[in-house]
Amino acid sequence: EVQLVESGGGLVQPGGSLRLSCAGSGFTFSGSAMSWVRQAPGKGLEWVSYIYKSSSATYYADSVKGRFTISTDHTKNTLYLQMNSLKSEDTAMYYCTKWDPHVASGEVYYAMDYWGEGTLVTVSS
Repeated sequence: EVQLVESGGGLVQPGGSLRLSCAGSGFTFSGSAMSWVRQAPGKGLEWVSYIYKSSSATYYADSVKGRFTISTDHTKNTLYLQMNSLKSEDTAMYYCTKWDPHVASGEVYYAMDYWGEGTLVTVSS
């Protein structure tokens, strides 16, 4: 059974840093595509970052590019999100997700099938 457990959230002042962690079980990180997704209070879901099978292929939303870094540690089966230069608009619940492949009408597509319960980040003075 796939499980994802986030940690590392908290209250931080604008300009500060936090590192979020996502401990995974029931699958191998090195063979998986993972993402971070966030939801600000009263807003919809916003994709934040993506990493492909722990490779150098990483992608970021424009809103966090240059400030956030996604990475993995295979030995610990853990996904990280290093967040620097935090802004009040980064306040949100942050979720770790795992992408899985599916086949429909002969086409392969990927979906975020697994989600953790989230960790809350609050950026405020």
